[in-house]
Amino acid sequence: METPVKHYKFINSRTENVIYYYTVEGNLNPEQIKEKLNIIKAQVAVTNGVFLDTVYWEEIKDED
Repeated sequence: METPVKHYKFINSRTENVIYYYTVEGNLNPEQIKEKLNIIKAQVAVTNGVFLDTVYWEEIKDED
């Protein structure tokens, strides 16, 4: 049986470009997911040389 996952994209709000994709285990509670996403957000901002406040994430929903 597969573990459920949630997919997220990190976006630079100034350019609206997606700069990173990340997958989180879907069986985590919302607080754990948010904590993981905040850590990844900081890493993405540093790696891309942008301010932390210009990066945000959105969940990628299946269009099925």
